[in-house]
Amino acid sequence: MNQEIIPPYLQPGDTIGITCPSGYLPAARTVFARKTLEAWGFKVIVGSTVGSGHYYFSDNDDRRLFDLQSMLDNPDIKAILMGRGGYGLSRIIDQVDFTAFCRQPKWICGFSDITVLHSHIQARYGIATLHGPMCGAFKEDNAGSPDILSVLRSWTGQPFSYPVAPNEHNRSGTAEGIVVGGNLAILAHLSGSVSQMDTQGKILFIEDIGEYLYNIDRMLLNLKRAGLLAGLKGLICGGFTDMKDTERPFGQDIYEIIKEKVAEYDYPVCFDFPAGHQDVNYSLALGTRYVLEVSDNKVNLSPKAGLVQV
Repeated sequence: MNQEIIPPYLQPGDTIGITCPSGYLPAARTVFARKTLEAWGFKVIVGSTVGSGHYYFSDNDDRRLFDLQSMLDNPDIKAILMGRGGYGLSRIIDQVDFTAFCRQPKWICGFSDITVLHSHIQARYGIATLHGPMCGAFKEDNAGSPDILSVLRSWTGQPFSYPVAPNEHNRSGTAEGIVVGGNLAILAHLSGSVSQMDTQGKILFIEDIGEYLYNIDRMLLNLKRAGLLAGLKGLICGGFTDMKDTERPFGQDIYEIIKEKVAEYDYPVCFDFPAGHQDVNYSLALGTRYVLEVSDNKVNLSPKAGLVQV
């Protein structure tokens, strides 16, 4: 969708829900996140999947679906902060009813496996979501850090800047478009499904963690063969952390792999954007319009005015 709809910005006293629609998260890892949200002036509702558990998952499929659905349907909840990613959302996404969410959009915040939600909502409804830190990222030693505060600023409509260092592998250019994307493995996983987003004319953001280099190559080829890398306005590459190689080396590093896949296109490419599975993970409002400027000595990403707020 090319539609740009953003949920209402939060006001003091608004309620935020915390749920775990994917992997298991101990309740203790949500304590400081809740304290931080309350210190920011919000009320907090903690879902039944926090601290619960069913093998790898936070709970069985039915309970995870019920907890997420309850928060999507609750008119008092204005934003949903995900406890963690992992795996599990694609097992329930087709059963989620977005009727109430479309009628009263609310901010959904998370990354990693939460890319399933980001992509599905972007593909089907054109409503903005927030790619950003989850509960485990909120700690006493980073409560005032700019990337954690970017969550608050995004929720309340306050501007902030991204500290993006120049990179020798960047490709210069200027682009304006709706930013879409998320975790590369999930985007490849969703390819060909009803949750696959439309990337044409968009700025695509990708990131990943712990993958073998050959698998990154394979997933990017998947996107390319599906037409998702052609027709972009720009490409933003976030953290590709803890990349692994096989005993017999793949022969290319992460920069070379990505550059090869987009060599035939002429849009700007930015590497090492401060978002993803890393200590510094800034919020990025997916489904909203940004201006990306890449040059030899500067990278700037700034939101574009004129969004439709419901």
